[in-house]
Amino acid sequence: MGGASMSAFQREILVRFGHCDAAGWVFYPRYFEMISDFVEDWFEDGLAASAPGLFHHKQILTPSVHFTVDFPKPTRYGDRLTFNLWTTKVGRTSCDLRIEASHQGELRMTARQVLVFISADVGRATEIPPELVSRMARFGADPETAAKKIPAPR
Repeated sequence: MGGASMSAFQREILVRFGHCDAAGWVFYPRYFEMISDFVEDWFEDGLAASAPGLFHHKQILTPSVHFTVDFPKPTRYGDRLTFNLWTTKVGRTSCDLRIEASHQGELRMTARQVLVFISADVGRATEIPPELVSRMARFGADPETAAKKIPAPR
């Protein structure tokens, strides 16, 4: 494990029956639901700013505007996935996340996700609150390392 791994936000997610197709493998759209829950946990526990709290108190929403996803190996019903999240870029109104899910050290899913902070009042991009920018920095990954880890398209 390199230095960048130390700063990841991490959670274990059990693959449940409802995540799987008839063959007992994770049905790929379910990964997006897992990612969504995992990112909500990151806001709550990693950034100390719950997504519902941001919405109710600051009228800020954080929709996803971009995903790039790879599924190097399939995942079975009952597997325990370790999800890791790093911030690879934090801009004025958006942030780039790198998310990896692995089972016993074997990569099962990698994703790049871009979140935009939007003012619910006007429906336009808004600045990321400064306290969140500094908390996001704790989960920073070296972009060079992160870029190298993304498997090249075949």
